[in-house]
Amino acid sequence: MRRVVVTGAAGFIGGHLVERLVRAGVLVIGVDRRDPDRDVAAAANVEAVRAAPNFVFVPADLAHCAVESLVLGADVVFHLAGVPGVRPSWGLGFAEYAESNIVATQRLMEAAVRLKVPRVVLASSSSVYGRTGGAASPETSATAPLSPYGVSKLAAETLCLAYARRSDSATRVSALRYFTVFGPRQRPDMLIGRVLSAALGGPPVRLFGAGDQRRDFTFVDDAVAATLTAATAPVAGVFNIGGGRAASVADVVRIAEDITGTRIPTRPVAARDGDVPATLADPTRAREELGWQPRVNLVEGMTRHWQWLNAQAGHAEAAS
Repeated sequence: MRRVVVTGAAGFIGGHLVERLVRAGVLVIGVDRRDPDRDVAAAANVEAVRAAPNFVFVPADLAHCAVESLVLGADVVFHLAGVPGVRPSWGLGFAEYAESNIVATQRLMEAAVRLKVPRVVLASSSSVYGRTGGAASPETSATAPLSPYGVSKLAAETLCLAYARRSDSATRVSALRYFTVFGPRQRPDMLIGRVLSAALGGPPVRLFGAGDQRRDFTFVDDAVAATLTAATAPVAGVFNIGGGRAASVADVVRIAEDITGTRIPTRPVAARDGDVPATLADPTRAREELGWQPRVNLVEGMTRHWQWLNAQAGHAEAAS
């Protein structure tokens, strides 16, 4: 890879991916509708590479901007842009999900196929599976999303694969179904970030329902490694990016208390529509066809996340 485009470059996974690519000497065109000059979270996600000579940031909304000029000459497009979150996707808020996750993806694929971009790597989600009964989900499992967010991710995935199957298409697509990615710079509304922040004096952790939901957690460095591998692998298609091990919300709280030496305050609230009871990846295909498997387990990943949070708190205290 010599020249790549990363959409959602100022996001959580996108920022980590851009750092890896820039360090490897790849010319990276980073695209995001959030401008780091005006958005604090976006600025933090690209801070390490803003001054790099092989990084160009373009503040643009893929649903409305001229896409072809962005992807022209790209060896790979990493399409990570999109609106995240299950709970906000209900009601009137879905219009933004439809525009950012579906319309923007269709416009990107039109440009990629027209310009014969060799590879598109799409950030999909385990939310496409829906209710699984706790069993591991292979990529051949039925897809029945329980939320509008999951529907939008499945639609984006289906669109990309449809464009790749066109008779005139030279673009291959790999859709990566990420399973609950966590780590430093994680969105503040995600579970592990909220639990660890509570140990630093943040608000009590809201436990939805009984708090027995189970998730297959994936550390961000592992997710980035899978994303890079998918860009150059001889195979394409749909891949689960998860370790095949699930932990409950109660497990996460207990591990956080062990790591921090602090009791984590919790507050029970009603269960929310769209939250699946359990996610669990069958990672066989990613292991056998991509040669990828996660290296960071939940305890190690949460420890690294905790160390980063403490460092951030120290920087804030020194600056005040």
